[in-house]
Amino acid sequence: MSHVRLHRTLPAPSVSAMSADRPLLGVLLMIGFASFAPGMDAFAKLAGTAIPVGEVLAFRFLIQSLLLLPLAIALGCLARPTAAELGWHVLRAALILLATGFFFTALHFMAIADAIAIFFVEPFILTLFGAAFLGESIGWRRLLACAIGFVGAMLVIRPSFAAFGTVALFPLGTAVTFAFYMILTRRTARSLHPVALQAWTALAASGLILPILLLFQGSGVGPLDPVLPQGRFWFYLVGVGIIASVTHLMVSGALRFAPAATVAPLQYLEIIAATGLGYLIFEDLPDGQTMLGVAIIVSSGIFVTLRERRQQPPAPAP
Repeated sequence: MSHVRLHRTLPAPSVSAMSADRPLLGVLLMIGFASFAPGMDAFAKLAGTAIPVGEVLAFRFLIQSLLLLPLAIALGCLARPTAAELGWHVLRAALILLATGFFFTALHFMAIADAIAIFFVEPFILTLFGAAFLGESIGWRRLLACAIGFVGAMLVIRPSFAAFGTVALFPLGTAVTFAFYMILTRRTARSLHPVALQAWTALAASGLILPILLLFQGSGVGPLDPVLPQGRFWFYLVGVGIIASVTHLMVSGALRFAPAATVAPLQYLEIIAATGLGYLIFEDLPDGQTMLGVAIIVSSGIFVTLRERRQQPPAPAP
């Protein structure tokens, strides 16, 4: 799950940064993210046919840390974390591990587009969590949009639940844990470069999952008992890590060059890319009820984004 949702994901840029906005480049990077992110999900789904989900997670975060740590060093933004910052990194890593683990497990059974569609209730959950935990105010229009978005999610979940059972709820679990992850990010990311933040999180996630895999080696516990990848499965696992890293950089770049409210609606293009990729690789095609649910979720999400944009105070003149 490479998805980094853009509803106030990162701290607001400074005035000088805003004056250097290049919105077209930001839009292109966001379209690139939406186009390539489902590729990571496809690799994870392919790898999951023979590789335990815990091992797929380990490759996803280990490769991301190996790629982003040198980049953060080259950018000069990788400072040694304090004890308090280290604790926040570990907590965020635990949440993103859970979120990604739920999602990768769901992909073993569900179509990519269905799983992503259910996950797209995350902006609504984040809006509600922002009010509950950060004291952010939300009006009745956004509350109504959140409720309508959840109705759309139910249209996607119901047929999946009938076909796969409780595993259909796993993308919803991803949405909840990822929303908590974003709440922590918004509390801790104000003074940390986004590349450094992602690098430390990936390293902490690797440090959490690798000992667990060693502990469960030979245990017979399917999701956590690692195996030696064979043949093309090495390619799938490396693909998961590389695409996760590249798409995170695309999101960081999109937010650097354009306001979040400009690029956030473009994330819903990911459902189109996921549907096409799922059909080409796995011959999965959402039914009419699922597409109706997706349309409701996307419409509600765009409304929430636009309302949030109107609620934000204008940036001061430079």
